[in-house]
Order: sequence, then C-alpha cells, then structure tokens
Amino acid sequence: MSSIPTETGSRWPHRIAVLLVCVTFPLIWVGGLVTSYDAGMAVPDWPSTYGYNLFAYPWTTWFFGPWDLFIEHGHRLLGAAAGMVCIALVLATFVSDTRGWVRAFSVATLAMVIVQGTLGGMRVLLDARQVAMLHGITGPVFFAMATAMAVFTSPLWRQQRSVASDGVVMGRGILGAERLHRLGLLTVLFAYIQLVLGAQLRHVPVDASPSRFNVALMFHLGMAFVLTVHVLLLAIRVYRLPSPISALRRPATALVFLLAVQIGLGSATWVLKYAWPSWMTGFGFAASHVNQADSWLTAVTVTAHVAMGSLILVTSLVILLRSLRLAPAEAKSKAVRTLAVGWIA
Repeated sequence: MSSIPTETGSRWPHRIAVLLVCVTFPLIWVGGLVTSYDAGMAVPDWPSTYGYNLFAYPWTTWFFGPWDLFIEHGHRLLGAAAGMVCIALVLATFVSDTRGWVRAFSVATLAMVIVQGTLGGMRVLLDARQVAMLHGITGPVFFAMATAMAVFTSPLWRQQRSVASDGVVMGRGILGAERLHRLGLLTVLFAYIQLVLGAQLRHVPVDASPSRFNVALMFHLGMAFVLTVHVLLLAIRVYRLPSPISALRRPATALVFLLAVQIGLGSATWVLKYAWPSWMTGFGFAASHVNQADSWLTAVTVTAHVAMGSLILVTSLVILLRSLRLAPAEAKSKAVRTLAVGWIA
C-alpha cells in the first residue's frame, strides 16, 4: 500500500488522539481499582483534595499515605490529564482538520470527559453507589469516543478510502458488506451491554438478597455467551474476505485473543471471590481453597477483567469503523441508517 498524505495535512490530531487513548486506558484501570478496594470516599471533598488544589496536594502524602488515598487521588489526576489532552485534541482538530464532522466529534468527546468528571465528583459529594455505577459505565463510552477519534484522524483512514473497491474489497458486494457491518455493530452493542451488566454485578449491595445477585450473574453469563459467539462470527467474517486486509484482520485477531484472556480472567475472578465450581470440589486444590476477597491478587484480577471488557469494546469498534470505511457507498449508507434507527435488518 503506498503512502498517502492525510486529509488534515497534519499528524498532530492523530498523535494527540492516540495519546488520549493511552491516558484513558490506565484511567479505567485505576478507576477499577478504586471500586475493587472501595476507595471512592478515600477523599471526602471534590474538586479539592482535603482542601488542597488537586494539583497542589503534597506528593509525599499522596505517595506514602494510605493505599486507598493513593489510588483515589491518582484516579483524579489521571482524569484531569485526560481532560487536558482532550482540550489539546479539540484545538489541534480545529486548527489542522477541515472536516466539520470530525471537529464536532472532538467537541463531543470533550463534553463526554466533562460529564464523566462531573459524575465522579457527584459520586463523592453524594456518596451514592448508583452514581458510582453510572460513572463506571460512562467511562468506556469516553474510551470508545477517544478510540474513534484516533481512527478518524489516522493516515490509514485516508488510505483505506483510496484503496477501497466496491467489488474487490468486500468480495460479495453490498450483501457481504452489510453482513460484516451488522456483525460489527452487534458486537459493539453486546460488548457495551456486557460492561453494563458487569457493573450491575460489581455494585450489588452487600445486603442484597441472594436472588438479586443470582439474577445479575445469570444475565452477565448469558451475555458473555452471546458476545463470545458474535466475536467469533465477526472474526470468521473478516478472515473470509477474499482479499487479506490487515486493517481488519489485525484487530480481528486481537479481538479473539482479548476474548480468550477475558474468559480466563472472568473464571479466575469467580474462583478468587467465591469458590471453585462444585463439580471440582473432589480435587485437593479446590477443596482447600480459601476465599480472600480483599487480597491484592483478587483486586488486580477483578480490575483486569473490567479493563479487558473495555478493550474488547474499543477493538470491536475499530473493526466496525474500518469496515464502514472500506464498504461500497450503497452498503455504507445502509449501515449508517442501521446505526441511526437501531434496527438490525
């Protein structure tokens, strides 16, 4: 594939968008740790930190203080960094990118990080568990928007358009493109629904009835099965394209890998927090297992499970966006209508 200049004439919007993605993923990690350690109220005031300006809080107290204070204040600092990078992205986009819709999307991404920060502050001021859950499920939305900005501003976005061919790239023409779009869209939707169900499960009150927990668990496991099927179908569809397209195959391969890791992390989360399956109690290691719900290993495993879910979401989104870019005009317009009305033909 030959090198083709970007539509913007500058690589800075893409560089800043990639930086935003790189800042946001650790932000999700640390946010997950805050929930795992129940450290959301380690700092009782907001936007200040124990009366200090967020950036003026003594670093020695932060580094050498209690662990829950360290991760909560660190989460705030990462959130502020994401906000500043997002402002830089908007400025770079308005200076260097002539596409109005990309400019508008950059502003929407900035608005989302403001909403996310506000929800985090409300969670502290109101000390409300439901606000914490809402804060948790909007984080992946911002991560997805940052990822979309990285896709839209990439040189590959222009290259894909230049090499796309109605009959060659998608193979089976409009019908093949629409099937790929449907699978991509459904995978993105199911990945996000699974994140929401996982957040419900993580925020079930300790005094909730067992039936409420069981219902949340069953929905989470059921959606895990649905998502697994769609990830595999999407990967198969990508690999069956007549022309090997690395722009689609690479994220499809990564998506299958992430899914395998996620299944392992989900299984490990259950074992570490609860127990081995009953049918394994005959084994010595399972019979002697003792739950350590507050252990470091449990917290890291649970948090990794949450973060991996966000990676699955954004990876499937990359496949969807790139497939739309490669599609014939007729198929792309149909997919856009599908996205708009939420109807899967």
